[in-house]
Amino acid sequence: MTDLDARSLRDVYDTQLRPELPDPVPAGVTVEQDGPLFRVLGLDHGGFLTYRTLDGLAGAELDALIARQVEVFRARGESVEWKLAGHDEPADLADRLRAAGFVAEDQETVVIGPAAPLAAAVPVLPEGVRLREVTGRADLERIAAMEEEVWQEDRSHLVYGLAREIEADPQSITIVVAEAGETVVSAGWVRYQRGTGFASLWGGSTLPQWRRKGIYRALVAYRARLAQQRGKTLVQVDCSSDSRPILERLGLVAVTTSTPYVYTP
Repeated sequence: MTDLDARSLRDVYDTQLRPELPDPVPAGVTVEQDGPLFRVLGLDHGGFLTYRTLDGLAGAELDALIARQVEVFRARGESVEWKLAGHDEPADLADRLRAAGFVAEDQETVVIGPAAPLAAAVPVLPEGVRLREVTGRADLERIAAMEEEVWQEDRSHLVYGLAREIEADPQSITIVVAEAGETVVSAGWVRYQRGTGFASLWGGSTLPQWRRKGIYRALVAYRARLAQQRGKTLVQVDCSSDSRPILERLGLVAVTTSTPYVYTP
């Protein structure tokens, strides 16, 4: 695709997917607006700050907006993530976040592409591996345990967060596991973004010994088919440097970057 295609897709991303607000809002979660910015409170892993654009805020006004978020979450004793897109303005926003105590985590790439070619792919799973849609608490706990083995950190928030999403609207999300016997070797979920042409893919972590066997590609294709069945025409992923080459080979296009900046009281 051409650069114009990437720019057009980025514009659609900004228009349809940002700000990234839960819809419907799960029980116990609240959304507050502060100027152009939205605070999402009550999540299982801290707060979340999102916006479509900062409406030209810069200098002292922008510093004041950032400082207000710090005060809110300092008072709550919770961490908060400010999701910074690579094309966000002003250009010194990352510097101002760092000055206020936010710390950058690993950068990801936002890739977007049509759902139809992904859905048409027929990847071959390794012998003995199957894909299965899940909703139950026991399966969510198995997903979290797999992710903890991969990342060597606590992922229990996934259990509560995904369970609340399912409870709020079972039709808004589908969770898929790849299993070898009784072992969850990989898992991913797809969110059908209400009022847009998008589905977004999440998860995809795979146990080291099961990588490079086509499981991630199979999960992508399976979820793209689910998205297409629900009338979604575009698929979006915030992907790591490991999965980006796979997704680009499947036809997705890099449109911007996404970096979580996290403030911890």
